[in-house]
Amino acid sequence: MTDLVIRNVRPLGKAATDIAVAGGRIAAMGTNLPANGALVEDGGGALLLPGLIEAHTHLDKTLLGMDWVENVVASDIRSKIDNEREMKGVLGLDPALQSARQVVMSIARGTTAIRSHVDIDTTYGLAGLEGVAATRERYADVIDLQIVAFPQSGMMIRKGTVELMDEALRQGADIVGGLDPCAIDFDPKGHLDVVFDLAVRHGKPIDIHLHEPGELGLFTFGMILERTRAHGLAGKVTVSHAFSLGMNDYLRVGRLLDEIAGAGVMLMSTGPAGVPVPPLIRALDAGIAFCSGTDGMRDLWNPYGNADMLQRAQILADRNNLSRDAEVERALDVCTFGGAAVMGLPDYGLKVGDFADLVLVEGRTLTEAVVTLPQRKLVVKRGRVVARDGEALVEAA
Repeated sequence: MTDLVIRNVRPLGKAATDIAVAGGRIAAMGTNLPANGALVEDGGGALLLPGLIEAHTHLDKTLLGMDWVENVVASDIRSKIDNEREMKGVLGLDPALQSARQVVMSIARGTTAIRSHVDIDTTYGLAGLEGVAATRERYADVIDLQIVAFPQSGMMIRKGTVELMDEALRQGADIVGGLDPCAIDFDPKGHLDVVFDLAVRHGKPIDIHLHEPGELGLFTFGMILERTRAHGLAGKVTVSHAFSLGMNDYLRVGRLLDEIAGAGVMLMSTGPAGVPVPPLIRALDAGIAFCSGTDGMRDLWNPYGNADMLQRAQILADRNNLSRDAEVERALDVCTFGGAAVMGLPDYGLKVGDFADLVLVEGRTLTEAVVTLPQRKLVVKRGRVVARDGEALVEAA
């Protein structure tokens, strides 16, 4: 039985059609579909996109809704890590409430799935995991949420963190995280051996932050690729940020991109300014699954961000000097189909039988939508309307 019919929409900018939804999935597409008592929404000729995918953020640490905190910390990563670990306690940051606030903002902007890294360390133990897991359960009907156990303060340099990571995975973390094995832990072999051992023992995928630049980052990449092949983890390992792939060595980076593709390793970039970034089009042309995300948003690292993955497509396109419509559309694809591939989301898309995770936006073309960032007219999750005219239909508190 049909539950919802959305009339007069243009899937990915193609010819106008109606969409019928039943049991949370796209049941039919065509003109003048019968409603048979179902809820009917008028798309008004809007663009129809699959749900936007936030494949890299930190829900446990946003300061959304809290008093403004002046950022006075130095810009290097270690200073930011140490400052944040201290200030979370000073501010009394509640991971459950804060993650809920960002989730609601994300839903309003058309996101239907999120992968969040959550700090696991010896100062706060599993508090971040417990808070974000509560949010995952609370909003399970309106968004898919994956949790990465993330040892941001280091594993090898902080005794007891490995054991906490192991426990986090037992208690429901979905993915094994890692961070700069050389630059933070000063022990690339030890760090990566632990990450891959945890992944194999728990049957979990891996998502490693790799900020390490240039030669150092390429060295770490080699170790990640070696372990990915040795453990048969093709399609299960993501390297986030991957700044070293932005180094000015065209041929060497090209060879490494081919090696990454061959190993089935995936990439994530937020398109940040001021640092080298992986070359988006070259990576996609090599056949690498590529996703993006907001990263830290309005937190103790970064005062910016609005959880808008359509804007993230714009940022990616701008950062990679993409101006042709076909190229801008590929940046949008990273924030939709690319994110779904990296997160392993089943039945994602706009075909009959796919889950009805849908976003309606005004615009004549996909590129125009990326450029103008129109309000999300309608957001649907598994056939349920969860946001309308830029406002989520769920609350954070």
